[in-house]
Amino acid sequence: MNSAIHEPDQEVEQLYASLNAPRPVLVVLSGPSGVGKDSIICGLKKTNYPFHFVVTATTRPRRPAEVDGVDYYFVSVGEFAEMIENEELFEYAVVYGDYKGIPKKHVREALLSGQDVVMRIDVQGAATIRALVPSAVTIFLTAESEEKLVRRLLQRKTEEADQLKMRVVTARRELRRFTEFDYIVINREEQLEAAVQEVLSIIRAEKSRVDWVPVVL
Repeated sequence: MNSAIHEPDQEVEQLYASLNAPRPVLVVLSGPSGVGKDSIICGLKKTNYPFHFVVTATTRPRRPAEVDGVDYYFVSVGEFAEMIENEELFEYAVVYGDYKGIPKKHVREALLSGQDVVMRIDVQGAATIRALVPSAVTIFLTAESEEKLVRRLLQRKTEEADQLKMRVVTARRELRRFTEFDYIVINREEQLEAAVQEVLSIIRAEKSRVDWVPVVL
């Protein structure tokens, strides 16, 4: 028998090593207010799929059901200013009068450990991430209709009438920007699980791309 068959091919071994190495992806989940970004994140966590969720820092007041350090890092304007001064934020923006930003440290640590990273950010912030990290996977989340979107915002009962009107106007403008994203997922009423599975399918497909490239921050 030809001994060459049993001799290891270093080039092939290196190829297999690269194929079996972790392929972490940076996922940006975005969309207008009221489309269910938080619900999708909760759904992803329930699947036990291993990923790191980046907790956003915000100066917005904490809502009754929210947990500091889990939903957001709730900080004062002064604390947020210090984070900007110390260059601790990946990106930040003013959203409906409040500051929101992504801490750099947690994103880098998770990617270096081989974990997928999921960010939940507004449409404005997603544009910043796309410019900084072209290899990021961007997913635009939306409701199935404007009527359903407005109904969801009304049901939240978290804003005054003027604030709610501003969110609706902003949502209409943001919806027109869906073509800036790689994917669009419709979060239909009573079909949250289907939307969660669609997001998971996108993540898995991106990790299997032949032209996958590592995220560089």
